[in-house]
Amino acid sequence: MSSYSALVKWQKGKHEPFNDNQYSRGHTWEFDGGVIVPASSSPHVVPVPLSVEENVDPEEAFIAAISSCHMLTFLGIAAKQRYVIESYIDNAVGIMEEDDHGYTSVTKITLRPKVVFLGEKQPNRQQLEKLHHLSHQHCFIANSVKTDITTEILD
Repeated sequence: MSSYSALVKWQKGKHEPFNDNQYSRGHTWEFDGGVIVPASSSPHVVPVPLSVEENVDPEEAFIAAISSCHMLTFLGIAAKQRYVIESYIDNAVGIMEEDDHGYTSVTKITLRPKVVFLGEKQPNRQQLEKLHHLSHQHCFIANSVKTDITTEILD
């Protein structure tokens, strides 16, 4: 078993009454390696200036976590199969909408990975699809959520 942590910090502004719902949603995420990430609610959920547009929002972080986990799993599986990968880029997109129970949630994430392989060993389409299928099956984060995750492999 592994344990992970994140320290999330928010502080009311000096002149914000708070109970009028007009407070900043800007906050930070701190991780054990020392990285501090500026975070906020999404401007799609809480309008600017109460949200901080340039900060990462939980919805973006969720999509990035799914994409990152898939990529890391893919790289590990590909390396074990003796492929050489030069680059991996994923322009992942998530859809937030009402779910079957009437709650707003990220119901769908589409991963759009473009992988550049080096060397003589190049996967055909079927092998590439299998690599992504295995990556999805073994991704810890994907296994932890109910969101529908699909992969559109880019050539």
